[in-house]
Amino acid sequence: MGRLNGRVAWVTGSGRGIGKSIASRFAQEGAKVCLTDVNGGRLQETERELKEKGLEVKAVTTDVTDRDQVEATVNEILQSWGRLDILVNNAGIIRDNLLFKMTDDDWNRVLHVHLTGSFLCSRAVQKHMVEQHYGRIINLSSTSALGNRGQANYSAVKAGLQGFTKTLAIELGKFGITCNAVAPGFIETDMTRETAARVGMDFEDFIEAARKQIPVGRSGKPEDIANAALFFASDESSFVNGQVLYVAGGPKA
Repeated sequence: MGRLNGRVAWVTGSGRGIGKSIASRFAQEGAKVCLTDVNGGRLQETERELKEKGLEVKAVTTDVTDRDQVEATVNEILQSWGRLDILVNNAGIIRDNLLFKMTDDDWNRVLHVHLTGSFLCSRAVQKHMVEQHYGRIINLSSTSALGNRGQANYSAVKAGLQGFTKTLAIELGKFGITCNAVAPGFIETDMTRETAARVGMDFEDFIEAARKQIPVGRSGKPEDIANAALFFASDESSFVNGQVLYVAGGPKA
């Protein structure tokens, strides 16, 4: 405990699932954490839950694809806590379909949330991190970056985030800022539950089918991703930069 004492973090898409777990873990380790999501009701519920545990968090409803909202959120964090040390670009959506069925909106929405959102948030925070000569940017990629049927849009953005990560690592490293990515495999979240529903499977059957393909013999939990993000957010990872860590229970997607 206490690995992030004195740090201020912003976790996008933290109203539920992986983002919520990362935010909770960071706060348990001593960080002050800004929670953002487009779903204000869900976000307020998460804020209330974490505050009841004695954690220092602040909820700000934010659409990461809106530059003005992103910059306003950064300003609110700075006004509240005076600094911003860690950004986790976690906000994301899925619009799965086979290529011939995928609409322009399916493609564009996924690109805007994952890639444009990560760009806007990273650009907004980097100038403050440069000034304090310290920063950690953590992007959420996926094993889908290696290709996945029915996810041309999602696979493209998750692969794009890996290139984005490596480029930021090169550009910002000299300012004491590292940028790394976590690439989850099968994780039990509301998003995977939605995928099960889309393909017409019971969620427990869906989990069991995935588990059989994972070498460690179990499916992933949001906490598994939070553990990896914590390493990248900590001082112990200061010489780790531009890396993609697959957290998937095995070497293959």
